[in-house]
Amino acid sequence: MSEGEKTGFIAKMIGPKKRWRAYKARVKELPENYRTAVEAIERYLMHFVPTDGDSNASMFEDLADLFEQAAANGTQIREIVGEDPVEFVDAFAQNYSEGGYVPARARKQLTDDIERAAGNETGKDDTTV
Repeated sequence: MSEGEKTGFIAKMIGPKKRWRAYKARVKELPENYRTAVEAIERYLMHFVPTDGDSNASMFEDLADLFEQAAANGTQIREIVGEDPVEFVDAFAQNYSEGGYVPARARKQLTDDIERAAGNETGKDDTTV
């Protein structure tokens, strides 16, 4: 890996490309509602300032681990993230980075996306447009 690949902006955001692609392949294999939740969390996590690419890659890999295990055990999404997905993701991210500014619209989008994913588990109709 060249020095540019280790220190570039993209590497700092997602980590090494090979690890990112492996993570994305794992997420793609999740059941639809779990995949929706992970993608919403992933989008939200992109607002945090990573300390380095390796810890950021580890964060996403751990996220995939968490949801793969939950899907295998039949754990409901709300049992994972609780009633406040923003609080869950903020606490999750604190284990990997210094944190960052997250716009209010990103917080709302995360909450809406998790609600939609959790609604798919219980058979609720999605009324969002």
